[in-house]
Amino acid sequence: MSSAAPSPTVLQPEPLVKPGVSLHEITEAICAPVETELRKTPLGWIIGFGVSLAFLGIYLVTVVYLLWKGIGIWGNNQPVGWAWDITNFVWWIGIGHAGTLISAILFLFRQKWRTSINRFSEAMTIFAVLCALQFPLLHTGRPWVAIYWLLPLPNSMSIWPNFRSPLVWDVFAVSTYFTVSLLFWYVGLIPDLATLRDRARTRARAIVYGVLAMGWRGSNRHWQHYEKAYLILAGLSTPLVLSVHSIVSFDFSTSVLPGWHTTIFPPYFVAGAVFSGFGLVMTLMVLARQYFGLRHLVTMRVLENMNKIMLVTGTMVGYAYAMEAFIAWYGGSIYERFTFANRMFGPYWWAYWTMVSCNVISPQLFWFRRIRRSIPAMFIISIFVNIGMWFERFVIIVTSLHRDFVPGSWGYFRPTLFDVSMFLGTLGLFFTLFMLFLRFLPMIAMAELKGVTPHADPHAKEHG
Repeated sequence: MSSAAPSPTVLQPEPLVKPGVSLHEITEAICAPVETELRKTPLGWIIGFGVSLAFLGIYLVTVVYLLWKGIGIWGNNQPVGWAWDITNFVWWIGIGHAGTLISAILFLFRQKWRTSINRFSEAMTIFAVLCALQFPLLHTGRPWVAIYWLLPLPNSMSIWPNFRSPLVWDVFAVSTYFTVSLLFWYVGLIPDLATLRDRARTRARAIVYGVLAMGWRGSNRHWQHYEKAYLILAGLSTPLVLSVHSIVSFDFSTSVLPGWHTTIFPPYFVAGAVFSGFGLVMTLMVLARQYFGLRHLVTMRVLENMNKIMLVTGTMVGYAYAMEAFIAWYGGSIYERFTFANRMFGPYWWAYWTMVSCNVISPQLFWFRRIRRSIPAMFIISIFVNIGMWFERFVIIVTSLHRDFVPGSWGYFRPTLFDVSMFLGTLGLFFTLFMLFLRFLPMIAMAELKGVTPHADPHAKEHG
C-alpha cells in the first residue's frame, strides 16, 4: 500500500500587525497620544519639545543677526564659496526622499508593510523640505529684495538672468516636490482626521478636526474619490523621487570642476537620498515606537524591511564611491586624479573616511539577521547613516573647492559659529514641527493599517 505523501509546509510571512490586535485597539493606540488632555501631556514629550524650542530659538537669533550683518558671518570664503549652506541644503532635501518613496512607490507596488510608517515618513518629508528651503532663501542676504529674483516673475531681466541654470531648475523641482508631498500627506490624513473629529471630547477639537476632515463621512462615494485621488497623487509623486535629487545633482555635474563633472551623480544622489531618508525615518521611528508603545503596530517585519532597503541603497552608494575613484584614475585627467587623491589623503581625509565608514561599512552589518532585527543595532547604524550622508555632501563640496587650479588660492575651510548655529537651528525647526505632529495628528495611518489586518480580509479563514 502506498501512503499519501505529506503536504509541504507553507511558510507564512510574519504578520504586519501583532496577532490578536483588534481594530478598536488600533484606533485606541494611535489616538491616545493625540487625545491626551493638554494638562496631562507626557513629561517626555514636554522635555523633547522644550529642547526643540531651544534650538529653534538659536535659529531665530542666527537669522536675525544674519539679516542685520549679512552672509559674511557665514564661512563663505574663497575658494570654498558654497561651503556649509549648500551642504545642509542637499542633506535636508535628501532626507525628504524617504517619505515619497515609502508613500508613493511602495504604494504603487502594493507593498502593505508601508502602512505602519508611511504617515510618519510623509510628515518628515514636509518638515525636511521646509528646513532645506531656509538655506537658498537666506543665502541671498536680503531676502525681502532677492525674493524678487528667485521667483519666475516678469522683470527687467526677462524673468531670470540665466533661465538655463541648474539653480533655476531647483526652484521648480523643490517647489513641485513640496506641493505634491503636502497634498499627498494631507489626502491620506482625511479619514483619520474624521475619526478624531467623531471622537472629540471638546467642541474646539470637534470644530478643528471637522474643518480639516472636509466633511468626510466614510461613504462609498467618499472612499472611491479618496482612493482615486490617492492613486493619482502617488503617480505624480513617483517621478519626483528620481527627478528632484537628480536636478540637485545637476548643480554639480553640469559644471567643469574636477570631482563634480561626472555622469554618475544623478543615480548616485538619488540612491544616497533614499539611503539618508530611511536612516532618519528609522532613527525617529524606533524612538516613537518604544516611547508610545506601538510595538504591536510597527512590527519587526516592517523595521527589517527598512533595514534591507538601507543595505541595498548603502551598497549602491558604496559602488558609486568606487566608480568615481576608478573613473578618475582611468580617465587620465591629472586634475581628477588629484581631486580624489586629495579627498582620500589630503587635509580632509578624516571627513572622507568618516563618510566611507558610516555609509558603506556600517550598513553591511545588516547582512546578519540578528543585527537586522536588533533594535539597539538598527538605531545606532541609522545614526551613523545620518552622520555619514552629511559628510558625503561636505566632502563633495569642500574637497572639490578648497584646492582649485591655482595653488596660490588654496585654503582650508572652517565653519564659523553662525554656520553651526544655523544648522542646529534648522534641526530645532524640524524637531519642533515633528513634536507638534506627534502630539496633535495621528502618527500612523489608521485607515490604511486596518486594511492590512486579518479582520479586513473577508477570506481570512480560507487563507489560513
